[in-house]
Amino acid sequence: MSQYASGAAGVDDTTVWAVEAHLETCAACRAVLTDAVDPDTRNLLDRVADAIATGVATGPRPVRRRRLLRSGVAARVLPWLFTATGLMLAAALFEWTFDSLPSLVLLVAPVAPLLPVAAVWSRRLDPAWELTATMPRTGLPPLMRRTLGVLSAVLPVLAVAGWFTGHSPGLWLLPVLGFTAGTLALGTVVGVDRAALALTVAWSAGVVVPSLVDRQLPPILAGDSLPGWALTTVALTAVVLVRARRRPNEPHPNLLHR
Repeated sequence: MSQYASGAAGVDDTTVWAVEAHLETCAACRAVLTDAVDPDTRNLLDRVADAIATGVATGPRPVRRRRLLRSGVAARVLPWLFTATGLMLAAALFEWTFDSLPSLVLLVAPVAPLLPVAAVWSRRLDPAWELTATMPRTGLPPLMRRTLGVLSAVLPVLAVAGWFTGHSPGLWLLPVLGFTAGTLALGTVVGVDRAALALTVAWSAGVVVPSLVDRQLPPILAGDSLPGWALTTVALTAVVLVRARRRPNEPHPNLLHR
């Protein structure tokens, strides 16, 4: 017991495991172990025990609001939500000022929620990433809840921008939902943050820039394209559900972007 207490080199792993298993059920041997510990270690353990007892007796301290925001999901997502909001307001102001150019609101709206969606599931921004990634059934359920939270914050801003510029809600709502579903579907392959970045760059280079150069909206943002956006959104949502349910009891490695 004294060799175990002092961590002697002659005590192998098998003996350590056997002693620890026995100590869990034998109060007499735990008392022997207490006497075998050197005085400095005993004093340290006594101080730790006293501190724990005091903490239990006094209860937890009140958490400051500023500290809570700094350590919670809001601290990671709010900057990106503010960015998306500012982007849409700037697009609405730009469209109202330069009415000869194609609608910047419709051009930017599809990718406006993608950066906040990526932010709520990024291992670089989540201080509790290891805990979240190892939880049972992690992956799709928390990702969908966080995505819904982002959309509930971004969609009112898009609605105001669309109303301010006089566009039909379907012209911006369906592309927004389609790109969000596309990000989640592609995220099962390459990770959500990479998928959001790739789709944002592709849409900007392939649609936004050419539309501003040609001074006209592309056909995929016209009224006739709404059925196609609806079918695409439904298909991509089905892809996400099918891929995430292949192994319902295991976290999806690409959704976690390990």
